[in-house]
Amino acid sequence: MAKRTEDELRDVLDEAAQEIARMYDNPRSWQSWLVYLLERLEKQAVDNSAHMEAFKEMLAALQDELRNRLKTGGW
Repeated sequence: MAKRTEDELRDVLDEAAQEIARMYDNPRSWQSWLVYLLERLEKQAVDNSAHMEAFKEMLAALQDELRNRLKTGGW
């Protein structure tokens, strides 16, 4: 992915996260949006076995990041 595209995607995701946080101030409701995003990403990966494998690796890496966040308090 090109640097410019990554920056644009980061901006879009940042705006979406800010809007969700404004509309739903309870973090418990954010979980449903995270699950929704992961479901949509998985649907994109299903058609290509290489993408599906990368998706599973991404989920494992995300799990590691969440575990580290809980243990250390930082990203």
